[in-house]
Amino acid sequence: MKLGVLTAALGNLAFEEMLDRVADLGLDAIELHVAVTQHIPTEELLKSKTTRTQWAAAIERRGLIISSLSAHGNPVHPDPAVAKADDAMLRKAIRLAEKLGLDRVNGFSGCPGDQHGARVPNWVTCPWPPDFLELVAWQWEKKVIPYWTKAAKFAADHGVKIGFEMHPGFVVYNPETLLRLRAACGKNLGANFDPSHLFWQGMDPIEAVRALKGAIWHVHAKDCRVDPVNARVNGVLDTKHYGDELDRSWIFRTVGYGHGEGFWRDFVSILRLCGYDHVLSIEHEDSLMTIDEGITKAAEFLKGILIRDPKPKGMHWA
Repeated sequence: MKLGVLTAALGNLAFEEMLDRVADLGLDAIELHVAVTQHIPTEELLKSKTTRTQWAAAIERRGLIISSLSAHGNPVHPDPAVAKADDAMLRKAIRLAEKLGLDRVNGFSGCPGDQHGARVPNWVTCPWPPDFLELVAWQWEKKVIPYWTKAAKFAADHGVKIGFEMHPGFVVYNPETLLRLRAACGKNLGANFDPSHLFWQGMDPIEAVRALKGAIWHVHAKDCRVDPVNARVNGVLDTKHYGDELDRSWIFRTVGYGHGEGFWRDFVSILRLCGYDHVLSIEHEDSLMTIDEGITKAAEFLKGILIRDPKPKGMHWA
């Protein structure tokens, strides 16, 4: 298993500066979000093989690989303009992945509104009043399954798998909903497994990995700490701003600051036991640390846990 980073957090750095920083950290891989154009000029790379070759050479010179492209959006958003833009971003990522010799793209399942003409998404968290059950059925039958059936086929036609973060606020937020979407729309749909979102929902990521055996395409390394005092009073459904760390029921943390080494050793082990041997990609969203501090601490923490190949495999570029 290799260790990498989602480079969106390093968006303040130019492309080659970012590569140098990743290499200096002793990492093996980069995960690139196609919206961060200073790192991945998507349109130019799609058009020009020469540009792709030169761009790829800069990555390979530093001994790095690309773990995945990412296109995190809401392509089933009720606002047609948002849905169209996010669908276009996803399709560009899929087409570019094919040209770069990659086989996976990460993203979100998204969430529709509550009716045709709605303005914002509507995520349902309980079955009552009965309107909620009717709404969930409408969302899946009329919006979610039709969209992702077509998107999954488009990805499969380009040799690409799509990995979803199981993210609250979207229709895929746990193993059950991920497997439901996969069964309905295509076996090339799977997980970009991020344990942080599962922790605060009360799930055990170890058991979730077991449930998703054979359907995990990519993994994020991000932690979460549930504040026991605030959660005992107000529960874990928390709409306070992420910057209100002291009063929130949970916050995202750098790996090791939410759960200790024991969890992360077990997590890496169950991934290997269930057949995952790709990249653990550090995602920095810890508001108590600077970007550099968070990524550096995560890298040092995980280096002592992963059993890594001595040399990353090369890439094939079309």
